[in-house]
Amino acid sequence: MKISSRTRYGTRVLLELALRWGEGPILVKDIAQRQHIPLPYLQQLIGPLTKKQIIETFRGPRGGISLLKPPNEIRLSEVVQLLDGSIARVKCVDNPETCPFSGLCVTHDIWCEVKKATSKVLESVTLQELVWRWRQKVFQKRLSE
Repeated sequence: MKISSRTRYGTRVLLELALRWGEGPILVKDIAQRQHIPLPYLQQLIGPLTKKQIIETFRGPRGGISLLKPPNEIRLSEVVQLLDGSIARVKCVDNPETCPFSGLCVTHDIWCEVKKATSKVLESVTLQELVWRWRQKVFQKRLSE
């Protein structure tokens, strides 16, 4: 399964916001700079994330974006679904009627298992988990220096 740039960047934006949870809005240009995401690309992600009520935007000199919910309430599955759509890599997994062979197709069964396993992993990870993992990596890097 290939994760799109849209989802990779969107996840990094949300991680940045989760790392600064409770600090108020973060400037979009600062997030773009810290996460090495082209600003125009990042700006395209704001609309869907706002519409789905994952982030909120603030205008003015102290404007920016922030998470609308605590990091432990936002699951990676929600982010991937929003930005990439279904995690099924084959149409017949979500719509078996699109393929006349899906009822007898053994590969269809495998693709369903792949979706189920991927969903389980993505559902189990919250932004808070990503924050914890990031902090562990930073700590380990500092120890090794």
